[in-house]
Amino acid sequence: MDRERDRLQAVLEALPRAAIVQGGDEHVVAVNRRFVEMFALAGRVPYEPGAPLGPVVEAVCDTFAERPDWVVDTTHAIAARRIHRAAEIELRDGRVIRRDVEPLCDEDGRPFGSLWTAEDITEDRRREHALRRDNEALAELAQQRNEFLASASHHLRTPLTSIISFCDLLADPASGPLDPDRRQFLEAIRRNAERMATVITTLLDTTRMREPRLRLEFGEVDIARMLEHAVHDRMATLTGAGLFTVLDCAPGPPLYGDEHRLEHVLANLLENAAKYTPPGGRVTIGAAPDGDSWRIAVADTGIGVPEPYREEIFSGFFRAPNAESGGFPGTGLGLTFSRDIVRRHGGELTVADAPGGGAVFTLRLPVAGPTPAGEAP
Repeated sequence: MDRERDRLQAVLEALPRAAIVQGGDEHVVAVNRRFVEMFALAGRVPYEPGAPLGPVVEAVCDTFAERPDWVVDTTHAIAARRIHRAAEIELRDGRVIRRDVEPLCDEDGRPFGSLWTAEDITEDRRREHALRRDNEALAELAQQRNEFLASASHHLRTPLTSIISFCDLLADPASGPLDPDRRQFLEAIRRNAERMATVITTLLDTTRMREPRLRLEFGEVDIARMLEHAVHDRMATLTGAGLFTVLDCAPGPPLYGDEHRLEHVLANLLENAAKYTPPGGRVTIGAAPDGDSWRIAVADTGIGVPEPYREEIFSGFFRAPNAESGGFPGTGLGLTFSRDIVRRHGGELTVADAPGGGAVFTLRLPVAGPTPAGEAP
């Protein structure tokens, strides 16, 4: 008997938590040093094997910040519940402990006592509190950033609209003739004003997409029709860049999504293809069902995206070195916005090498739309 008790005591001492074993006849079977120290039992109550459990329980409860609601009737009644119980309890000295009670049963399943363990989780709770506080602060900063961007964009858009309008008036022959140099200057002003307007629009869209209250407008999307609209709307840009465009869409089921936002994604990909593909190149838009998803690919024969930067280009305000060194205009926001939209549809947007050179951007969109954990209709 003494040997078994010594073994049990050795096991309890090896545990990383404070522990006490109670017997069914309301006495202490064994207790480890961590338990004695955690609740300062030394010199207050007897806790050696065979000591009555009641005074130990009272001494432990006296360390609690608030007297617990539960009442210990008998140790047998506690063990007879046959369930594991856990609670987080604050102590008078400010510590927080996690207390677990595990029933102990014999070979026939009859309860004969319980194992009580306790762990000091004060630092964990402090870290969680600090993390929660930091997250709230970051959320507040993000909200302030979004409000600033929205306000700044709104106040910049108005004068830009006026600049573009006056450029059009000055370019109108009715306003008088312009010599070639002045017409070139005017075209440069209009071109850069339009570029700034595009950047502002992208900033506004990105801000809206990051706003948690924004809801996408989901509905049934005819993929073939959506692709035709997207290509038709950007045909002037593609043709003006001297590119040959091919659209190939296989028949398939309608997609559950926000057609307007998805067209925005396709428009951005087509504009990038026109921007980064030399005249005489080719842009191919292909779409086909792939299992329970649609696979849409926009491929070009342009400068491509170097492999090390194929994730960074989606991070915002980043552009691949070959785009920077090539003098191509852009902000690096369009792809960030596009991936946000696709992911809120439960899909993914990736880039790889296109066959024969160039880049291919691939959208994979679930036919049924996002999962319940994602965007709600």
